Amino acid sequence: MIPTSPSDKDFPWWLVAVIAIGLYLFWQVLTVEEYSRVLSTLRQGVWVTIYVTVVSYTMACVLGLGLALAGLSRSLVLRQIARFYIEVVRGVPIIVLLLYVAFVLAPMMVAGWNWIAQSIGLDPVRNRDFSLLWRAVIALTIAYSSFLAEVFRAGLQSVDKGQIEAAEALGLNRWQRFRHIVFPQALRTIMPPLGNDFVAMVKDSSLVSVLGVTDVTQLGKVTAAGNFRYFETYNVVALVYLTITITLSIALRRFEKRMRER
Repeated sequence: MIPTSPSDKDFPWWLVAVIAIGLYLFWQVLTVEEYSRVLSTLRQGVWVTIYVTVVSYTMACVLGLGLALAGLSRSLVLRQIARFYIEVVRGVPIIVLLLYVAFVLAPMMVAGWNWIAQSIGLDPVRNRDFSLLWRAVIALTIAYSSFLAEVFRAGLQSVDKGQIEAAEALGLNRWQRFRHIVFPQALRTIMPPLGNDFVAMVKDSSLVSVLGVTDVTQLGKVTAAGNFRYFETYNVVALVYLTITITLSIALRRFEKRMRER
C-alpha cells in the first residue's frame, strides 16, 4: 500500500475558487458583447497555440530522448556533444532563443539549403518562404529538448542495473533491453515531469507572439490595440490559457494517481 501525504486528503478549495472565477468569466463572455467579440477573435489563435505546442513538444521529446541516450553512451564524443548542447541551450532564455532561431539560424538554414540546391540543380528558396510559425516551432523544440533530455536521463538511470544485467544474461541485445526492459520502467518515472513540461510549454508558447505568430497572445495584443478594451481582452486571454492548463493539470493528476495505484 502506498502511503498518502496530508496534501492528498485536502479538499481542493483552490479548485473551487478557480472554477468560481472561471464560471464568472464564462458568464461574462456569454452575456457581455465585448467579451464575446474578443473570444470570437481569439478562437483561431487557440488552434495555433495547440498546434505549436503539440508539434514542438513531440519533436522535443524525440530530440530529448536522443540527447539522453547520447549522454549515457559509451562514446566520449557523444557524451560531450550531448552535454555541450544541453548546457548551452539551457543557459539561453527562451525568448532570446526564439529571436536567434528566427533571425540567425533560419537564414543560415536557408543559405545552406540554397547552396545544396544549386549544386544539384534545384530552385533556391527565399528567407520569407521559411514561415515564422515553423521558426517558432524549431526554437521551442530546441529549447525544451535540453530540459526533456535531463528528464529522460534521470528516468533511464533510475532503472535497476540488476534487471539490465539479467536481460543481458538472457541474450537480449542493447535495443531489445532498451525496448522491453529499460524504457517501459523509465516511462513510469518520467511521465509526471513530462506532463508538467507539456503544461509549461502551453504557457511558453505565448512567447511566439514576439515573432508575429497569430497565437492567442498575439491576437489578444492586436485586439486590445484596436478596441482599447485591455481589461476585457486580457481577461479573456487569461481565461483561455487557464482553461487549457488547468484542464491538462487535472488530467495529469488523475493519470499519475492511476499509475501509483498499479
